[in-house]
Amino acid sequence: MAATGGERAADFAGDADGFERLWTPHRMVYIDGADKPADDTPRQCPFCAIPARGDEDGLVVARGDLAYVVLNLYPYNPGHLMAVPYRHVAGYPELTTAELAEVGAMTQGAIRVLRATSAPAGFNLGVNQGAVGGAGIAAHLHQHVVPRWQGDANFMPIVAGTKPVPQLLGETRDRLAAAWAEHAEVEAVTTC
Repeated sequence: MAATGGERAADFAGDADGFERLWTPHRMVYIDGADKPADDTPRQCPFCAIPARGDEDGLVVARGDLAYVVLNLYPYNPGHLMAVPYRHVAGYPELTTAELAEVGAMTQGAIRVLRATSAPAGFNLGVNQGAVGGAGIAAHLHQHVVPRWQGDANFMPIVAGTKPVPQLLGETRDRLAAAWAEHAEVEAVTTC
């Protein structure tokens, strides 16, 4: 065994490749699709179920009239948020004008709050449309807000397929939710 807790390539059968392995079996829940809905109906949709839960339990950071902000259960980076319409729609074109405005306002609020609490150097924003487009849950639209820091793309994801997240999701949710009212500057969008 290597001193870091990994395994040496020389210990495996076949030709050694010089890489050590860092095992992350907790990620198999996500890879195996344990949290994926059985079908595309609202009854199976986690984004439809989250609003009925408490904010802490559902990892909800903020709620609006037509959309809410929630932490990603499988974050790319600490503070990875998603702006989600309450209505079960799969595509960006299916959003009403009011829903589009509130998802946009919630995204702006998420950026403001993350800047105030974590000082990221930049952000990735994105909507993955359809399974082929990268959507983990394709039946319910959600916009990602991923904070980025200089040097956050280190060797771990590339070599070990592992993303270290230094803070528990509940702690991150509490911190961001507490800062939302002060920094988000989001007002509920009235319907047209």
